[in-house]
Amino acid sequence: MQVSVDRDRCCSSGMCVTNAPDIFDQDDRDSLVRLRQTSFQPEQFAALRLAADLCPGGAISVTEDDRQS
Repeated sequence: MQVSVDRDRCCSSGMCVTNAPDIFDQDDRDSLVRLRQTSFQPEQFAALRLAADLCPGGAISVTEDDRQS
């Protein structure tokens, strides 16, 4: 699974941090999303999908890899 964040689309709602605090954080300077890690375990996939679905700015993109579902 590949995850990317688009800080230009981030509206600083914090939904990603609320739902997946081990994966996402907000920058102290501007409160925009940032990834805390770059590789993910299968048990994190549901939280990643939820964070992407709930992001009001559409700043989180999740790309599925058929080998890792």
